[in-house]
Amino acid sequence: MDLVDQGVDQGDGQGDGRGRRTERVRLTPAAEEVLRVLVDTHGPVMFHQSGGCCDGSAPMCYPRGEFRVGGADVLLGRVACDTPFWMSADQYRYWQHTHLTVDVVPGRGSGFSLEAPLGVRFLLRSRLFTDAESEQVRAEASLPTGADVPVGGQ
Repeated sequence: MDLVDQGVDQGDGQGDGRGRRTERVRLTPAAEEVLRVLVDTHGPVMFHQSGGCCDGSAPMCYPRGEFRVGGADVLLGRVACDTPFWMSADQYRYWQHTHLTVDVVPGRGSGFSLEAPLGVRFLLRSRLFTDAESEQVRAEASLPTGADVPVGGQ
C-alpha cells in the first residue's frame, strides 16, 4: 500500500519525487476500524505519542483541538480519516529511525485516550527503517513541528 493510500502524503515535494514522504506510521486494519468508530462518535481526532506517565508508551487518541500540540512536537504523518499522528520531540529522538504501526488490543490503558471505554487500547509496534527507507528519510526535508502548524490547524 503506498503513502497516498495511507493518507500520509504531505505534498511538500520532498521524498520520492512525487510529493510523498517515507511512510513513518500506519494503522493495522483493527486499529483503523476502532479509529473509524471514534471519528463517527467524536468527530475528527488526533493521535499523540508522548513519553510521560499515563501509558506514555502508548499512542493517545484525543478529539482534534482538545489536546494542544507543543511547538517541538513532530507530525509523523496522517493515517486513516485524515488523522494526524504527533509525537513529542523527546520521543521522536528515540523513534526517528523506525516505522511505527498502531495496533489495538483488548484491555484498558491508564490514560485518557478515547478508545478506553470500548475496552481496547492502542499500542505501537515498530521496526527499523530499511536501508532504502533510511536513505530516503535523509534526503527529505524535516518533518513539520507544532511550531509550523497554526493553533487549531491540526
